Amino acid sequence: MNQTVTASQLIAYLDNARERTLRLVRGLNPEQLMGPRLPIVNPMRWELGHLAWFHEYWILRKLDGRPPLLAQADALYDSSTVDHDRRWDLPLPSIDDTLDYMKSVQDALRRRLLAQGDALPERDIYFHLLATFHEDMHAEAFTYMRQTLAYPAPEGATLAGMVTGALPGDVEVPGGSFLLGANPEDGFLFDNEKWAHPVTVGPFCIARAPVTNSEFLQFVEDDGYRRPEFWDESGRSWLALTGLHAPVYWRCDSGRWLIRHFDQWNPPQPHAPVTHVSWHEAQAWCRWAHRRLPTEAEWEMAAACEPGHNGSGIATRKRRFPWGDEVPTSRHANLDGAAGRTVGVAAAPEGDSAFGCRQMIGNVWEWTASTFTPYPGFSPDPYHDYSVPWFGSRKVLRGGSWATPARLLRNTWRNFFTPERNDIFAGFRTCAL
Repeated sequence: MNQTVTASQLIAYLDNARERTLRLVRGLNPEQLMGPRLPIVNPMRWELGHLAWFHEYWILRKLDGRPPLLAQADALYDSSTVDHDRRWDLPLPSIDDTLDYMKSVQDALRRRLLAQGDALPERDIYFHLLATFHEDMHAEAFTYMRQTLAYPAPEGATLAGMVTGALPGDVEVPGGSFLLGANPEDGFLFDNEKWAHPVTVGPFCIARAPVTNSEFLQFVEDDGYRRPEFWDESGRSWLALTGLHAPVYWRCDSGRWLIRHFDQWNPPQPHAPVTHVSWHEAQAWCRWAHRRLPTEAEWEMAAACEPGHNGSGIATRKRRFPWGDEVPTSRHANLDGAAGRTVGVAAAPEGDSAFGCRQMIGNVWEWTASTFTPYPGFSPDPYHDYSVPWFGSRKVLRGGSWATPARLLRNTWRNFFTPERNDIFAGFRTCAL
């Protein structure tokens, strides 16, 4: 990891992540903080303790050899050994004691960094960034858990998206060979991004924008959920289990479609990207529309590469973000939960990729056709269970959502979920056949 980060920067990252976490659970009562026993959520009270445990385990205990602040911490909060269904039955500390535990760990980390100063060993930088980014990922999970459970919108969410028109059409990407994945000089990376390796992609046409609510509504009103020719065997099995005839948070009330956003039902924004659809639904829409999902290599090429200087093929340089190497701002992307929801697909034109694709970072995660597999020569990082258990069983998503903390993302970042998940902030962009 070739990255210089100071102690003061790490403290700022830790404090910022923690402030966001606490804001996302603020206003919830004790019953809401435990919530119902569902396979796609955790008890939020457990999740708060898990965040503190993760920081403590990897930094205070692994690096410094300190004893745990809570004697039973591993039995309560180690997600690798504590089965999901047991998390409601554990003797969890009260919310006040959980918050005290979180503060004790945070204070210990701050004191440790202040004592070290800015001459930090690379391993210290790595584990502090790992802990921060882990909490950032849980911040998005807290947000979509509030959506799943129909809790009020998080504090600070404006619920005011930018209303725009459509952004139809495809862009042409000439294809060619490029390096898929990340390089050592890219700074902190997760193991599944390593390492950049050559792949060859044929020419393709990819949509300028993700599929919108109005475009997906046409599929729904064409009885797409009841027409088996649009669904493969696993998709039909998933439909039979869910009984869905439209996306999970849609309902038709006296001929008028409404979409639930947290605890509020509102008419759909026609040109916002369709959200909370599974990979199965994305695939079915593609069959109906005579389109297809991009592979993750195609997605990364469209997001990160530039046209070749001679007008054919692509340049060898890759961008860190679709628009270049400048860190994301609201001019480029809808991130950090700032808007409180998705915005129209034509918003933020300054974030376009070199080929003209918009919002490849932010707004909605985008399903790809690709199964989550390791890159050649893969070896796990110290947090072994981050990637290894999930290879082969999940689909790759790219790009980030409106609720994703901006500092997590880059063009090489790989998210991964099972194909039935429709609770996450996921939509999709398509390619021509």
